[in-house]
Amino acid sequence: MPTRSSKPRDHDFATNARATVEEFIGEKLTGEPLDDPNAGKNPAAVALGKLGGAKGGAARAAALSPRKRKMIARKAAEARWKRRP
Repeated sequence: MPTRSSKPRDHDFATNARATVEEFIGEKLTGEPLDDPNAGKNPAAVALGKLGGAKGGAARAAALSPRKRKMIARKAAEARWKRRP
């Protein structure tokens, strides 16, 4: 099953190391600025997406009753232990 809107990962150690260094120093090794990941996107939509993602899990947890939360946790634990040989 494909993951949602994710790009294929590069498994090359050197490429990953270079990308990590470039991200850390804030520019490419050639001195050029890094590419903007939000280029071409609607800024209002990006802001709304970040806002909803940041509060979504906390809001869901607050809305659940202790009984329902316990049922979800039990179901997850059973699924984990079911996979063990």
